[in-house]
Order: sequence, then structure tokens, then C-alpha cells
Amino acid sequence: MSKDLKKIEFILENINNISIVIERHGGITKALDDRAEGRPAILMALMQIGENLNKLENIYEELEQDDIRGSYQVRNFIAHDYMGVDIGLIENILRTKLPILKQSIEKLISE
Repeated sequence: MSKDLKKIEFILENINNISIVIERHGGITKALDDRAEGRPAILMALMQIGENLNKLENIYEELEQDDIRGSYQVRNFIAHDYMGVDIGLIENILRTKLPILKQSIEKLISE
């Protein structure tokens, strides 16, 4: 798991970075509305999360395979159609999916 552990820790770092950006802006909507810093930072972190989840060498029961595929699809969407990114979808991911992923990642690290 050592190769995976570095990726998993990097995923958690990116999740925490998203939280910092959101907090600094006073909320998810305000962070995503900031096209100079907030939105690009969040989108880049989501790309890194999707990329690294996809590169995990092992399957972990704490991580839903559908979430891994979904994260990678979000990564591809951001990377290949940056101007067409559905910010409403991103906001939903940040509110609903990211907290669950964070809990799963933290559980995985603690084991």
C-alpha cells in the first residue's frame, strides 16, 4: 500500500485545500464565483483527486468504485472542456460527494 498511501495522502491534501479555499471565500458559491482564484483552485484540486483515485493500484472497500469512476470522469470533463464545466454540478459534488470521500480517505489512512 505504500505507493497507494502517497496517492491517498495527496488526495486528502487536495480535499483539505478545497476546504481552505471555500472557507477563505466564505462559502462554496462565493469560491466558485471567484474566477481568478477560487474556481481554478477548486477545479485543479478536483482534477488531481480524480487522477490519483484512478491510479490507485489496489481496490479498497472504503472507496466506492462508482465514486472513483465518477471522480475520473469529472477530471476528464474539467481537463477537456474547461469552459463548459457545469458549475452547478461542481457545487453539488462539493456539498455532497466530497465530504463522504474525505471520510473514506481518512478511514483508509487510519488503518
